Amino acid sequence: MHFRPLAAAALLTLPLTAVAQTPPPAPADVPLIAPTQATVPQPVPGPADPALRITPAVNAKGGKIHMLPATLETTQWGWFDNAQPPVLTVKPGDSIALETMMHSHNQVVPGTTIEQIKKTRTDYPGRGPHTLTGPIFIDGAEPGDVLKVTLNKIVPRAYATNFNVPGMFGEFPKEFPDGQVKYFYLDLVKMETEFLPGVFVPLKPFPGTLGVARAEAGRYSSVPPGKYAGNLDINEFTEGASIYIPVFVKGGLLWTGDSHAGQGNGEVNLTAMETAFRELNLSVDLIKGQKLEWPRLETKTHWITIGYDKDLNVAYDLLQKETVKFLVETKRAPDEAAATKMMVTNWDCRVSEVVNVVKGTYCMTAKTAGKPSEKLPTAETPKAFVTAASDADLNKAMDTASMAMLNLLVEKKGLSRLDSYGLISVAMDCRVGPPAGAAKTVVCQTPKSLWRGSKTAAR
Repeated sequence: MHFRPLAAAALLTLPLTAVAQTPPPAPADVPLIAPTQATVPQPVPGPADPALRITPAVNAKGGKIHMLPATLETTQWGWFDNAQPPVLTVKPGDSIALETMMHSHNQVVPGTTIEQIKKTRTDYPGRGPHTLTGPIFIDGAEPGDVLKVTLNKIVPRAYATNFNVPGMFGEFPKEFPDGQVKYFYLDLVKMETEFLPGVFVPLKPFPGTLGVARAEAGRYSSVPPGKYAGNLDINEFTEGASIYIPVFVKGGLLWTGDSHAGQGNGEVNLTAMETAFRELNLSVDLIKGQKLEWPRLETKTHWITIGYDKDLNVAYDLLQKETVKFLVETKRAPDEAAATKMMVTNWDCRVSEVVNVVKGTYCMTAKTAGKPSEKLPTAETPKAFVTAASDADLNKAMDTASMAMLNLLVEKKGLSRLDSYGLISVAMDCRVGPPAGAAKTVVCQTPKSLWRGSKTAAR
């Protein structure tokens, strides 16, 4: 390497002021860009090669395993659209190891304020908060088929958040004009998180949203669930569980997002323990020609039927019809009368969520016959705080029982109202009592085991 000493000497003779001079400030409306950013060319990614998303490995059934990272090209923020080109094509029997993002294209991460979170909703009306990975095209899927999706493995990120948007959304937006956001560490060894000081909530990861494209053309918010599944928020949909969804368009077009580390039945303050998945490993299968109006779920021990509507009363009625239909179709009962009796005898029905425009209920039906279901408690037990409410309007019963639990934890555990609102959203279990005349009953329970240590022992 050769140096040019004359040029260097000349540089040393320059006035110091020439070296020290700074450029004039840029106008307020012009963003400042560092010189390196302005001069170094930015990479322009080309189209992905689908062949490089298939691993040499195969799953237990012999199907291929596909990898689907969550990028701006493989995700959508807040909407479904059946005209969206697929980001991956798989065959029945294949598995996908995919990633998901946090809300609003990964904008809701530790450090993001509640004011910033609110702006992601108010500045983008019409779209949901969820970041959805997909769509995935399933070869051979046609309208009239049923898509079976089985969850093989779920690995969340190391953190999650819970928040309520001030004065907006949730079960009680008017009662909470002030918002709050919390971030917390997920202990994936102990499978718990310290949600509040001395208050430990078990982790139970599941996808809050997993669904197919709806039949209607156009772009639709990811918030309301429907016959296409989507934002069902059923916390029993964990590792080893399967969902059966009717197919409405060619290829099905599968999306997932709204990843949860856990959630209470009701999700009352709007959010669960919201996280992202480092790996959601799922398998897809097709059931050709099977008629299914609403999705159903299956765990190792139970079948789950659902009822969803903007009115919780209508959702409850639909739930009973779907459960009776399931019992007759699967020959667990010879006719509707016998199925109704069986359903009531073994009643185990819950509120999934009341905050997604469309409200949800679901019933658990055990695969093997056992003892009839126990009656729901109506007063505090040694294991749980309990609140209950009855009303001809199931919406009012749910509101009354939930608010009673919120106030009870404020009184008995010394929580702030915002903290109580968040805790019951992630840990409260709200169930619907069996049919009994005109009145409908909701019973909400919060485990006392959440509180540990001398400072937080049950009072």
